Amino acid sequence: MVLLAVLAALLALAVSRLCIYAVVRLAWQPRAVARMFRNQGVRGPSYRFLRGSTEDIRRMKAEADGVELDVHDHDYLRRILPHFLKWKDQYGGPFVYWFGSEPRICIYDYELVRQILANKSGHFVKNDAHPAVLAIIGKGLILVEGKDWVRHRGVVNPAFAMDKLKTMTRTMVSCAECLIKQLEDQTANSKSGEIEIEFSKQFQELTADVISRTAFGSSYMEGKEVFQAQKQLQAISVATLLNLQIPGFKYLPTKRNRCQWMLEKKLQNMLSEMIQCRVASKESGFGDDLLGLMIEASFTKEQGEKQDEMILSIDEIVDECKTFFFAGHETTSHLLTWTLFLLSVYPEWQQRLREEVLRECGKRNPDADMLSKLKEMTMVLLETLRLYCPIIAMMRKPIADVKLGSLNLRKDNEIVIPIPILHRDKEVWGDRANEFDPMRFENGISKAAKIPYAHLGFSIGPRSCIGQNFAMLEAKSMMAMILQKFSFTLSPKYVHAPADLLTLQPKFDLPIILCPLDV
Repeated sequence: MVLLAVLAALLALAVSRLCIYAVVRLAWQPRAVARMFRNQGVRGPSYRFLRGSTEDIRRMKAEADGVELDVHDHDYLRRILPHFLKWKDQYGGPFVYWFGSEPRICIYDYELVRQILANKSGHFVKNDAHPAVLAIIGKGLILVEGKDWVRHRGVVNPAFAMDKLKTMTRTMVSCAECLIKQLEDQTANSKSGEIEIEFSKQFQELTADVISRTAFGSSYMEGKEVFQAQKQLQAISVATLLNLQIPGFKYLPTKRNRCQWMLEKKLQNMLSEMIQCRVASKESGFGDDLLGLMIEASFTKEQGEKQDEMILSIDEIVDECKTFFFAGHETTSHLLTWTLFLLSVYPEWQQRLREEVLRECGKRNPDADMLSKLKEMTMVLLETLRLYCPIIAMMRKPIADVKLGSLNLRKDNEIVIPIPILHRDKEVWGDRANEFDPMRFENGISKAAKIPYAHLGFSIGPRSCIGQNFAMLEAKSMMAMILQKFSFTLSPKYVHAPADLLTLQPKFDLPIILCPLDV
């Protein structure tokens, strides 16, 4: 009886503490934070217990999902960020909204963005990733901070040196060559001499092929399985991103959770086995692909008893593999998709690029030196990234209380940087900010706008994208080889409806009419 009484007392104490926590954490604290921001002139939608603003976001995005745009209309913000547009008009900027019980401050002032992203003192760090997103990309270079970031950067950096990238260009061209051959065979068998191809999925498969071969080399088939597992996890992530995060719910054996656990385990086991095999073959070399270069760089250079110690653990290398595999195919495939879309809509630019490619490369397969001379191609790719950047928002938080401009932020207050809104700021990009105009990059990326750091396609500052040269080389090689062989236009079936599916993608794919140039 005494034991039961003690257990009942402990249970009552636990319940009372949980109730106190819920009142403080989920009711009092958000209202105190909202009051703090109101006192600074920062307003936003009212906090709703536990749900925050997520129901409003879900409703507004659902209402906007049926909006279809003209193909020349590149102002798709009302489709993917209707809540930001409404709150920006209603409250001005910056404004605060709520992700569950957590406040998020949305800023679209370039000077504040520069102070955050260009900061070298580590005052602003990446937000904790949503669990569903973390399962896809791992805690690699994109997410680690401080000394861990220095360690990871030191290991990953050698794999993206320009001499290594030039070697990888041959692999990129080889993969593109296989796709070109398939397309040529299909057009040869067409009575009309032209075919309709859905390029969004073609480019996803192509860039997965490239990253599988450049990253995993001889382990290419396992790399393709990694691609499939990540695509399935991405679908789960998109479906659950705005769901209420109930403590402990992710541990319940629901159908979706069990599917996610199975995919996570499969992904972890495949990558661990590949890495273990490479480490075991140290005497014969780790291989000259990205994985091999990363493992080689991961071993310390010290002599003596530490010579076999690794800078990164196996699990950390697994996370890096997840990161560069997802980033290496997902973002580049969408850059290619939107570039092909824009060149279909603006045939004069398609012809300009074709003439440049034939002038610099002839009809030969391009190499890295030829690709470096494609100035107008670079301009088009940068303009595509400005208008259709695959990454829709960047997130940061201060590690301590900090003053940002006139704004006082508390430790861990989440900051949202909406890239498409900033990339359409007419005060920075001019009156034609919503229009496709590659000529704005004629004198380079730093002179394309009124401030040198306006283009955020690869971010800016010390945490800018380490793979940007890889992505640009890959995109240039793919587009150059398509332009050498084919002309293309949008299919009448195409519906212009950019969608937020973790990355910016065409909701209804990209059907293209392809015609060989010699027909």
